[in-house]
Amino acid sequence: MIRPATPEDLPALQDIERAAGEPFRALGMAAIADDDPPSLADLAAYQSVGHAWVCDTGDGPVAYLLAEVVDGHGHIEQVSVHPDHARRGLGRRLIEHAAEWASREGLAGLTLTTYAEVPWNAPYYARLGFATLDEDDLTDGLRAIRTHEIARGLDAWPRVTMRR
Repeated sequence: MIRPATPEDLPALQDIERAAGEPFRALGMAAIADDDPPSLADLAAYQSVGHAWVCDTGDGPVAYLLAEVVDGHGHIEQVSVHPDHARRGLGRRLIEHAAEWASREGLAGLTLTTYAEVPWNAPYYARLGFATLDEDDLTDGLRAIRTHEIARGLDAWPRVTMRR
């Protein structure tokens, strides 16, 4: 079941993020696996404005999505699924939920940034209808997000910005 995240869920979201990072290690991306999850304060900022959703299987959250509004689009800041629950369509369901939210809010669609060559990143999102944007197609808000990602060192591996 997809539902809004509650304050009590936030520590579990950090645990999901840590676990979801581990598969990056096998791709030689240990820095991503070792990256700290969002802080409780950062998660609370999304949760408090209704932009954090979880997939709860009855025993608590096993996947989550954070979103914000960027230049008239819903922007997926993070979507993570615990590896024990991967390959069951939970990420897709969360993304579809975000698409419905964006539509209800009158937003033009969804955007995200992701790793170009990680199988469960850009190729996965392409299967869900996202298309890679050229640098010239980036809005000011998306450029700001990319600048922040570069400053955090996330561009050690190829990244792309996508829109649906």
